[in-house]
Amino acid sequence: MVLVVVVSLTLLAAAGQAAGQTTSGGEWTPPRTPDGRSDLQGVWLSNSATPLERPPALAGRARLRDDEVVALQARADRIFRNGRSAYAAGDAAFSAAFNDVDTYGSPSSTSSALGMVDRVFDNRTSLVVEPPDGRIPPVTPEARRRQSAVAAGWRGKTGPEDFSSIHRCITTGVPRLGGNFGAGPYSYYQIVQTRDYVAFIMEAFHDVRIIPLDGRPRLPERIRLWNGDSRGHWEGDTLVVETRNFSPNSYFRGAAEGLHLVERFVRTADDTITYSMTFTDPTTWATAWMAQMPLHRMDQAIYEFACHEGNHSMVDMLAIARLEQRVR
Repeated sequence: MVLVVVVSLTLLAAAGQAAGQTTSGGEWTPPRTPDGRSDLQGVWLSNSATPLERPPALAGRARLRDDEVVALQARADRIFRNGRSAYAAGDAAFSAAFNDVDTYGSPSSTSSALGMVDRVFDNRTSLVVEPPDGRIPPVTPEARRRQSAVAAGWRGKTGPEDFSSIHRCITTGVPRLGGNFGAGPYSYYQIVQTRDYVAFIMEAFHDVRIIPLDGRPRLPERIRLWNGDSRGHWEGDTLVVETRNFSPNSYFRGAAEGLHLVERFVRTADDTITYSMTFTDPTTWATAWMAQMPLHRMDQAIYEFACHEGNHSMVDMLAIARLEQRVR
């Protein structure tokens, strides 16, 4: 059913794809769909090297100088194209370039950096834009207990339920920010839109989010979903997606069913969407916070990044857990 809906959305929306226009006064306006909305369609890549949180060494500096950005990009090109470095997920690429290492090694990855997408450096020192210090607000005691439970599950697995939804190949979750994301197949998004729906098709796990834009009511509070219940609407040329009703088994940096996520997508150039995320959950963070990252247009298709529950990694990790129990 999902495949049929996505194919139908693709066929209906294809006619709306076009380039933006620049007025005589030099103001750029986004391309439009047949119903007059900003056209967000296409394949988009998240490959920013900006760290999620501002590193302590850059405290008080929201932006880097242009010459510093050039130096960091040159270092990253050297480090991750030497054929010896490991695959750098999350903030690791920025850290390696900032510390000017010769070769990047990772204790948690046996993959080569040659499989990474090229990371792009810009002047920002954190994806977090609120609070102004570029740091995620302190977590609550309740959130620390949830984080400890997840860590304990990693240390002593008794069954598949102790694995995250990612390792169980159920879903990578919503949103994709930090962690392993931003370095490989987790980085690609395809957006398809019509008047009444927008679909976000993810390369990794072939996840599809189909979000109504027609003003329909939300699901009842008792119905909880892995990726929450999303509803979208337009504010001018900005697509706003609000998501609630996350499952108690969902997990984002300590948040679960209490998470209230607001995402904003605005096309700021022919080849760029600015993607903002605001996170609110009083049971997890002292205050709400916001992160922002660019998505870059790619003239290529996305392909299935296959994963299924019961895959080899789960079998192997559970076998190791059983071995550790026998040794203890």
